[in-house]
Formats: sequence, structure tokens, C-alpha cells
Amino acid sequence: MTPAFVSVNGRSYRWPDRPLVVVCVDGCEPDYVNQAISAGAAPWIASLNGRGTCLTADCVVPSFTNPNNLSIVTGVPPSVHGICGNYFWDTEARAEVMMNDAKYLRTGTILAAFANAGAKVAVVTAKDKLRSLLGHRLKGICFSAERAEEATLADNGVADALALAGMAAPAVYSAALSEFVFAAGAALLERDRLDIMYLSTTDYVQHKHAPGTPAANAFTGMLDRYLGRLDALGATVVVTADHGMNAKTDAFGRPNIVFLQDALDESFGTAATRVILPITDPYVVHHGALGSYATVYVGDATRVAACARRIAALPGIELVLRREDACARFELPADRVGDLVVVAERLTVIGTSHDRHDLSGLDAPLRSHGGLSEQRVPLIANRPMRALPARRWRNFDAFDLALNHLL
Repeated sequence: MTPAFVSVNGRSYRWPDRPLVVVCVDGCEPDYVNQAISAGAAPWIASLNGRGTCLTADCVVPSFTNPNNLSIVTGVPPSVHGICGNYFWDTEARAEVMMNDAKYLRTGTILAAFANAGAKVAVVTAKDKLRSLLGHRLKGICFSAERAEEATLADNGVADALALAGMAAPAVYSAALSEFVFAAGAALLERDRLDIMYLSTTDYVQHKHAPGTPAANAFTGMLDRYLGRLDALGATVVVTADHGMNAKTDAFGRPNIVFLQDALDESFGTAATRVILPITDPYVVHHGALGSYATVYVGDATRVAACARRIAALPGIELVLRREDACARFELPADRVGDLVVVAERLTVIGTSHDRHDLSGLDAPLRSHGGLSEQRVPLIANRPMRALPARRWRNFDAFDLALNHLL
């Protein structure tokens, strides 16, 4: 007998009355959807006007992939689940490391909780960096498009990922990586009649193409077709994003970069501070490991105030906060954040040292994310709400919206 509710991380979720698909469209600035609808490229999303739900929500800051995907699947902010970036300074290991290992996750997921209660659950993610985190303790299907050809029944719950999608293995730097996620997800739903499925794409297109451009509209149109297919299969479909995306250039298309480590070395000496860029991950070709958020470790505690003043004086910096203030404002785990948190303005990114960033792979003006300017994201569903609660909606309310508030 299935339970009426499943409780996870202090929140209760109704058992789904039909298949539920929650989609995280990586880098989906709301204007991508608006422009595609205006161009006639997203007829299914446009059809939700009057029959579905269309909200705008806030994502987690830093507005990066890992902290937001994990917030969505746990229903809580990084202060609870512990994942506060793609990359961080591990104080115990005394090393800069990727935050991809499930050992860094401090709580369970909604996905695993429903699976443990008997639900049929599947996860398909574009990049393999998220797979172990999203699939933490999950009794179900979990694989990435990036390594679909390596998926096995024993390790991933599925042995025919390529055949399911009906596509060749896609390149990691391609729009096809995201299309593979949707193709495989739709096939899984049709074949297995899942209870819950989570689909997570890549922001390769959004890093290269602004809203309203032909490539961006084509990508949103592809997404629209698959969402319509999921809807036709009888699923509740909820779409949100991990973060938005903005141009990070001047009027001539040149990157606006604050090389923060260089500036601090010049003022306080080499090795006096350590700048960590949480956007860093194995896939830096399209953004050069440049985002609008950084955290700074100051070796001498008496210099924290002076460092904060020096950083605040740099052109392009929007906000400098001490650890305790940043953790309170952005709901971050204090033991995984530096002495200072730095957020750049909308058109600016933060680097470490000039010689540590390879921009040779950029074949388009730099677009990136990480700051407050990329916090607004869509929260869209194919069913109407029972009532509209007076609340600040977050992207990590996606499962709450889907299971507790939709008709």
C-alpha cells in the first residue's frame, strides 16, 4: 500500500496521482521562453496560458549547476544539503576539489525517499558530473547522456540507454546532449510508466546564444516538442531552471573580467589569500571557468576587513559579504564558504589570475552566470494551481508545487 505522503527534509509531499516529470533546463533565463513563444517556436508552452501555471522563481545563489540541482531534488537550500558550488576548498583535505562526490551531500533526496516508499523513479542528466549526486541512494534508474553508452543494469538501472533515446551518443559540447535527455526520458516514461522522473539538461546553448536568436529558439522549440510529448503521455510536467544566463561583455563583445587573485596578490602579497571560483567544473570550454561569484579565504584574520574594502573598490563588483552575512543571506553551509563572498555585477565575471584562464575555446562573446543577476528562473507547470499561496517561490519548490499545489 502506497503512503499518502512522503516526508523529506522537513517537507511533506503528496503521492503523485499520475506520473510526474520535473525538468531542470540548465541556464534557462526566462527570456529564452518568452522569446521562443513570441517567435512561434514553443507552441506547447504557449498553450499553457489559461490551463497551466506560470511563475517566476528565485534560484539558489551561487547561481551554479550543482547547488541548484541538489536544491531542487532535496527541496531545501545548500545550508541543509551542503552542496554550495561545483567546486570548493575542502578544508579537511586542504585541497581544491570538485563537489561531485555524493560524500559531500548532507541529506537525502526527494527522489530516493519516494523510491524507498515504492515509487518507480528515474533520473536522466546531461552531464555525468551530477549523476552520483542526483542518484544518491536511489533505488531506480539513473544515468547521464554523456556516458549513456556505458550504462548498465547493475550500476544505472538500465542497459539500453542508447536504444531508448534512439540517438547516437552525443558530444558533451552540443545541443544534442540535452535532446538525448528528453528523448530517453520520454521513452522511459512510455515504456515503464514511471511515478517520478527528473530530467536535467546542459547549458551549452545558453552559454553561446542569447534569447531570441535562431539557435536559442531552435533549442527551446526542441524542448517544447518533448514537453508536449510528456504531457500527451499523461504526466504532470513542471519546468524550472538551475540558473539564468547573461552576457558578460562590454559593448565591443570583449569579456568583462575582474582577476581577483591578481588584485589581492598585488595588495597583500602572493599566497596571502586564496580565491575559489565555484563555477569550475570539468566542462570549461564554453565559459573559461568564469562566473559572477567567488569566495575568498584570507590567511590572516586581521586582514579580512581590508580585503573586503579592496575588493569592493574594484570596478564590476556588486557585493562583498563576510562569511556569516553571506551564509545568512544565501542559505549556505558556513564550513564550506571562505571568509568573504564576492558577487559581480550583471555584465562582469570574476577570475583568479590572468594566466589561469584559457579563453581560446570561446567562439562567441562570453555569457555566464553565478550572481544575483541570474537568480530569476521560470517555474512552469501543465496543470493549474489549487490556489496561489502568497510566498516567494524558489526553484527548489518544484516538487512542492507539483505534488501539493496543482489540480
